Amino acid sequence: MKSVVILISGRGSNMQALVEAGLPVAAVISNNPAAEGLTFARTRNIPARAIDHRAFSDRVAFDAALTEAMDAYKPDLIVLAGFMRILSEPFVDHYQGRLINIHPSLLPAFTGLDTHQRALDEGVKIHGCTVHFVTSQLDHGPIIIQAAVPVLADDTPATLAARVLAQEHRIYPQAVRWFLQGQIVLAGNHVEIKTAAGGQEVLYSPGIEL
Repeated sequence: MKSVVILISGRGSNMQALVEAGLPVAAVISNNPAAEGLTFARTRNIPARAIDHRAFSDRVAFDAALTEAMDAYKPDLIVLAGFMRILSEPFVDHYQGRLINIHPSLLPAFTGLDTHQRALDEGVKIHGCTVHFVTSQLDHGPIIIQAAVPVLADDTPATLAARVLAQEHRIYPQAVRWFLQGQIVLAGNHVEIKTAAGGQEVLYSPGIEL
């Protein structure tokens, strides 16, 4: 059976969505010993441990320790679920093509932090979330799937974030399932999904789900 290692920094609500979707989570690892998501993982009998980034002299040293811990589980896929660390290039290169993230915006719009406030400040009418492969360029990897929500006139960052988060919990398990089933075809910066139709294998590009 294929396996997934999930990296978190806090409550890990996307991690919970993946576990509850019945996906084969081999371990949950956090850079934060106080992360609430570790407790949830343990209640589901999933190996959970913390590797405190503050105990390391630099990012590369932390990433090396993280790599060693993850590779012990021989993961087919590494999933970032609210992991609030910028990863070093050697780490990203080591897991190239099997490292994915979910970002709370419709990339390439609003990379980085404070996406919901920035969306409101810019007056956009549609906001959302994106599952993408991780590359050394922050929030610019090939897009797997996106989901959109309307931005309402009375939205606050909190209300908009809650609506986006509901979509994150829906599309992240789908993206992981596609990967584990070998349906994702990655060509450069373009992703297509392999499926069967009429007894034949076909490729399609997922659009933005509304």
